[in-house]
Amino acid sequence: MQEKAETTDNSIKRMADLLRQGATLTNLSCPMCAAPLFRLKDGTLWCGKDEKKVIVVKEGEEKPKSASTAAMETLEATLLSKVQDIQEKIQRVENVEELQKLTSALSEVLDSLEKIKRMKKS
Repeated sequence: MQEKAETTDNSIKRMADLLRQGATLTNLSCPMCAAPLFRLKDGTLWCGKDEKKVIVVKEGEEKPKSASTAAMETLEATLLSKVQDIQEKIQRVENVEELQKLTSALSEVLDSLEKIKRMKKS
């Protein structure tokens, strides 16, 4: 029981520190722990208890994409472009060895695209 009280005391101390550092107490609460949220000087919403950034999504808005999701979409678009480049080269090639290299490269690019699609679903 004492551990829970210490955790609560630490949370209150962190919240007080946020106020001393210029954060503003908002009328919003953390969706995870229901603690009050603070707006930092840079505009970020912050949960003092969980020590995490909180993103508010209004009804009807799309959730902001994470950096990893954006990177995956960029990579996917690049690979799709490479598929088209390889396909154009395959159409022009007459050398069998070059054709084998291109089809091998195409296979690897398509495998990578499939992996990205699986990652995006999970």
